[in-house]
Amino acid sequence: MTVEQGRNAKGTRGRPRSEAVERAILEGVVKLFEDGVPLADISVERIARTAGVGKATIYRRWSGKEEIFVDVLRGLEEPPATLPGTSMRDDLVVLVERIRRRGLNMRSSALLHNVFAQMKSLPKLWDVYHETVIEPQRRVVRDVLRRGVENGELRADVDLVLANELFVGPMLVRAVLRPNDPLDDDLAARIVDTVLEGMRPRK
Repeated sequence: MTVEQGRNAKGTRGRPRSEAVERAILEGVVKLFEDGVPLADISVERIARTAGVGKATIYRRWSGKEEIFVDVLRGLEEPPATLPGTSMRDDLVVLVERIRRRGLNMRSSALLHNVFAQMKSLPKLWDVYHETVIEPQRRVVRDVLRRGVENGELRADVDLVLANELFVGPMLVRAVLRPNDPLDDDLAARIVDTVLEGMRPRK
């Protein structure tokens, strides 16, 4: 998925824009990343200079560099998962598998690994990324779990917020915190099936 496709996937902000200019700005940020410029040293002025545009052009589209960074990172991610809808279990496997693939992508991309490592030292950027990227993904998982309760696939007394963490947490640990651990092709299914053993309705 390209940066521009990621940008288009989330819709427009309601004001006219030139796609060529916007693409130049986003690709300018990627170039700075690739050149090894630390996130903290990338200013709107520097982005404008790299992209060959004025700062006012950037501020007409984004409120600050944090929003630009998030749009760049969103564009480098895979597109939203298409859920099969056959069962809660099948939908969860697809969602957890997406995390596995993201982990593989980060392991193979020094650029992504470096950027995400630096994000932790920039609380404002992390907050924006969490609000606009991570939280929507969590809502999708919670919606799947909620449908599972309604369909009788999941016990009604299960804490859905905690269940969300139990399903995605093991993959995040394996993919992000323990980069030397294997990410086997069947890992998503194994995680989902193991967690479900303790959450299915009691007979």
